[in-house]
Amino acid sequence: MPPDDREMRRDGRSVVELIADRQPGRALEGRFYTDVAVYELELERVVYRNWIVAGHQSELPEPGDFKVFKVGRESAILVRGSDGELSAFANVCRHRGSLVCLEPSGHTDRFMCPYHGWTYDIDGQLVAARSMSNGFDKDDWGLNPVSVDTIGGLILVCFSANPPGLDGARADLAEPMEVFDFENLKVAACKSYDIPANWKLAVENYQECYHCATAHPEYAQRHTLKVDWRKRAHLQEGMLGRMEACGLPEIFVDRIDTKSPPGEMGYGYSRTALFDGFETGSRDGKALAPLLGKLRAYDGGASDFTLGGFSFLLAYSDHVVCYVFTPVDPTNCRCDIYWLVRSDADEGSDYDVDELTWLWDVTTQADKTIIVNNWKGVQSRYYSPGPFSEMEHAESAWTEWLLEELARE
Repeated sequence: MPPDDREMRRDGRSVVELIADRQPGRALEGRFYTDVAVYELELERVVYRNWIVAGHQSELPEPGDFKVFKVGRESAILVRGSDGELSAFANVCRHRGSLVCLEPSGHTDRFMCPYHGWTYDIDGQLVAARSMSNGFDKDDWGLNPVSVDTIGGLILVCFSANPPGLDGARADLAEPMEVFDFENLKVAACKSYDIPANWKLAVENYQECYHCATAHPEYAQRHTLKVDWRKRAHLQEGMLGRMEACGLPEIFVDRIDTKSPPGEMGYGYSRTALFDGFETGSRDGKALAPLLGKLRAYDGGASDFTLGGFSFLLAYSDHVVCYVFTPVDPTNCRCDIYWLVRSDADEGSDYDVDELTWLWDVTTQADKTIIVNNWKGVQSRYYSPGPFSEMEHAESAWTEWLLEELARE
């Protein structure tokens, strides 16, 4: 039945009331995706308060190497400092607020604002500012720092001076990250996908595989997550029986979102079987790159890592795929994908970039279409949130976490 006149009109509930009225076990109401007030609250209470993967330390090996990382209205300069340590600074000149660094990445010994020429060294200190009055002290006008840290060589950025703790993630993910030797991976390829839709739809889509059998034939041919756990149990048992001989410990970590310790970033780890005949996520099922870390053979599985609410990784035995979702504005978002291989692997002889990126490029292109269609639908007056299926438990848990973050002062 069509909605009545009251439902057709924009309701007058506050964001607090909207959160309180949400029905557990169901998707979010349309206003969560379309209301600018909700988006503004998300930026302050969710997006800028939490860690987001911004790349891998291998991208910035030498002092002066830098890259710019953008989230919403914020922009950070990530740079290897003169002491060899990684730093992050707000990409905002302390003079009049212009963006300082306009290049996405590179190498430099100084950052000069293109507006009035204020110049900063790679440690963020102001070193030159023309025609300032007597008494002006350059030491007081360095670039503002942004929170930055690493886990297993992955660079994490948070636009809050008081980010969530990382101790739990470091401790519980240390063993699986060491198995794949995350510290010594390198970025073999990186692609960005601009998605004209609200950012939450992109994250929600990644979290569930209820749609995989329908929308992703390439993925569904290789990954058993397209079916529910009861139907893939025998394949999972076979993989578990091979893991130890292949150098993989049997580990399961579930500290995702609502289950994380108070004040800590949510995180998780699990391994799931691929279908028989597939060693990795390739066209023909065969290896795409040299085995990672301490692995001795292929067990026929792939591991899922979760780092907070925006960053998700899939570790095959020979490469790692890292997905990062960030908002651009209320109606646009971005998906950045990093493909990582052993640091000593040579492009051309050890791996082919086109083959390495094939599966998740074709999958993400299809996801983009799905997400945009979803975005169009949730804006309809006929949209009302339906119940989650059993295969959408991760999406449901992420939604609960999002609402808790929004409600937190």
